[in-house]
Amino acid sequence: MSLEEKIIIKAAQAKQAAFALAVLSTEAKNQALHAMAAALEARSSLILLENAKDIDAARKMGMSRSMLDRLMLNEERILQMAEGLRQTAMLPDPIGQGIGSTLRPNGLEIRKVRVPLGVIGIIYEARPNVTADAAGLCLKSGNAVILRGGSEAIYSNQVIASVITKAAYEAGVPEGSIQFIETTDRQAVQILLNLNQYLDVIIPRGGAGLIKAVVTNSTVPVIETGTGVCHTFVDASANLEMAKNISINAKVSRPSVCNSMETLLVHEAIAGDFLPLVIDAMKEKGVEVRGCEKTRSYYGGLVPATEEDWQTEYGDLILSVKVVTDLDEAIAHIAKYNTKHSETIVTQDYTNARKFQQYVDAAAVYVNASTRFTDGFEFGFGAEIGISTQKLHARGPMGLTELTSAKYLISGEGQVR
Repeated sequence: MSLEEKIIIKAAQAKQAAFALAVLSTEAKNQALHAMAAALEARSSLILLENAKDIDAARKMGMSRSMLDRLMLNEERILQMAEGLRQTAMLPDPIGQGIGSTLRPNGLEIRKVRVPLGVIGIIYEARPNVTADAAGLCLKSGNAVILRGGSEAIYSNQVIASVITKAAYEAGVPEGSIQFIETTDRQAVQILLNLNQYLDVIIPRGGAGLIKAVVTNSTVPVIETGTGVCHTFVDASANLEMAKNISINAKVSRPSVCNSMETLLVHEAIAGDFLPLVIDAMKEKGVEVRGCEKTRSYYGGLVPATEEDWQTEYGDLILSVKVVTDLDEAIAHIAKYNTKHSETIVTQDYTNARKFQQYVDAAAVYVNASTRFTDGFEFGFGAEIGISTQKLHARGPMGLTELTSAKYLISGEGQVR
């Protein structure tokens, strides 16, 4: 049997399962999520054993420190995966929720309700926790899912998918609802991208290369997630200690994730005081700082920042710094280089704060807070499928409601037109 035939069989099974899953009761879905969580905890030793194979292979290939961090599992992270499933079970079920209703003059009652998207294909890299998170969110929102993880996490993803799928089916979820593509053959991705007959949407999670490839080549509709060239702008009126703490958190707390800061913009009025303060703190944390010409005039010995730096998502302990003349230049720089993910301003000026939030085009725009909060859990949505950086259908952290569509239910008493 060819690879394409194998994948089509899985897709057909998912489409068939989606009909039953769409009307599965909330109680049944929640029971399955709790069973999946318990199974992860019970099989944690096996999961760690398989993850060690991926880590060993990644180190031999010279994978970067930040990518190894994404790939690595431990007992705590497995417990977090399980807790994520339990939290998803606690969230309100979006399916069947009323969105709106109207009574027409002719007596027709029209209601709009939430329904599942159907079959969701998720293509992702490096982070094995996505396997559990995505399966849980799709299950709770009534969607069948086809998972295709990256080759660097193949052992981890396989065992996690096997553990949670077995638990879900034993708890009563329709068989075929959770599918995992076991092969590392890149052709599998291209096959998925053209299965319009079976898939309703594709969601890529990963680096810029993966997302671009999916968007360019897919005939299935795509919800674009991801890449995060995120900025922090320190305004002239900023509290410098607050600005330093926010900047350190945004860059250092977990540099491999998409909501971490890649570029720091500093108002020239406070550059002389702030840059030595923040760059010293960054260097203490092991951050390589690259600066524009003005930045290097305030702090010597920095690597010169290039045009490429302004548009790069490092995903590592690297930071580019630029001194700007005012708020307008900061906004213009962000408009040119950002990926519409997360942006923040540190300021005590109310007018500048409001202008920044109004003019900056991004899924999440902050005042006096770290960009690291752009996350489904932090926003109170539970786990997330990803951070949508597009504008159609969903934007920002994609929780349960973003995995639904709508349909109209019309009731009449014999009306004809």
